Amino acid sequence: MRAGRRVAPGRMVLYLSSRAVACAIQTMSRPGPKSTKANRRVRALLAGLCALYCVLPLSSWAGRPVRVYEVDVDGQSGPAVQDAMRQALVRATGRRESADDPALASVVADATRYVKNYAVGPRGESQVVFDGAAVEQAITAAGRSIWDRERPFTLVVLIPPRNRAAEDAARAELERAAAERGLPISLLPLAVLDSDGNLLAAPAMLQSAQRYGGDEILVGRADGAAPDSDLQWTLYTRSANESWNGPLAAGIDHTVDLLVPQPGASLAQAEVETRVRIEGVRGLVDYAAIARLLQSVPGVRRANIAAAEANSVAFDVTVRGGAAGLDQALAGSTRLVRTSAAAATAVYRYQPQG
Repeated sequence: MRAGRRVAPGRMVLYLSSRAVACAIQTMSRPGPKSTKANRRVRALLAGLCALYCVLPLSSWAGRPVRVYEVDVDGQSGPAVQDAMRQALVRATGRRESADDPALASVVADATRYVKNYAVGPRGESQVVFDGAAVEQAITAAGRSIWDRERPFTLVVLIPPRNRAAEDAARAELERAAAERGLPISLLPLAVLDSDGNLLAAPAMLQSAQRYGGDEILVGRADGAAPDSDLQWTLYTRSANESWNGPLAAGIDHTVDLLVPQPGASLAQAEVETRVRIEGVRGLVDYAAIARLLQSVPGVRRANIAAAEANSVAFDVTVRGGAAGLDQALAGSTRLVRTSAAAATAVYRYQPQG
């Protein structure tokens, strides 16, 4: 990391060369001594934070791109391409009902018009490649929401462990459901229980998932003789935890339902930069945790530190739908809780887990 350089009174820019990201940090200009004890403390914290960013795993900052518009197809006939378009619409929106949505019926009927080319997939399967930009334009024109193509890489853990045959069958079912909904997953035998058989705390599980490149972790816990017919699912993300019951496919389906934009939402699909202030920040660990948390929120493209004080930090967040979109995405968060509803700048309080 290159040393900071002065560019104007009251402003310091620290360059994070390892990420090719400039971190602009503003401090308040006050009359009197140029460097008070409080300002020196803030600058020291921020310099340490920028250094910490340089060693954070890249996998904790972004999801994985999904090939939404490359769909397996059984021939090149009109009906076959229409079926493939139905699959593409489900992946593009993240919603199962998109396959038969009357608002998107014309897109299905004119599916061949959106074909870019035909290709051979990685396993030798026939595929049709749709024009993603044109399809998304049609979806938006129909008043439906689009799910970002970069999506959280979800690690799935099943408890108790299965034998080889049962694990292979479970993996096939999970991957089928995930491919239909457009969610990147991997079934891994991660250790999520302590020595007494209790689930680890969410931060510990997320840290374990991060080592494997995961953005979130989905745990399915089974009891009884039919372990895959009714599991207790819990999705652990950096912003909230959510639990439900159901079979294998339900684990994937409800996870996607939690991640995708709300149906019929009036929020603009355009990405807008908005200023957000987070209170309750106690040190470097909190700074880094908040930055990771914001980056993991669905719809957020980037979150850069804009200004800081001893116990709070402001971020410039580029998010789909602007401030309203971020507020909607954080509505169920237990770690970033909205404290002001009418202020020009959205203010949240950080509540660390554990």
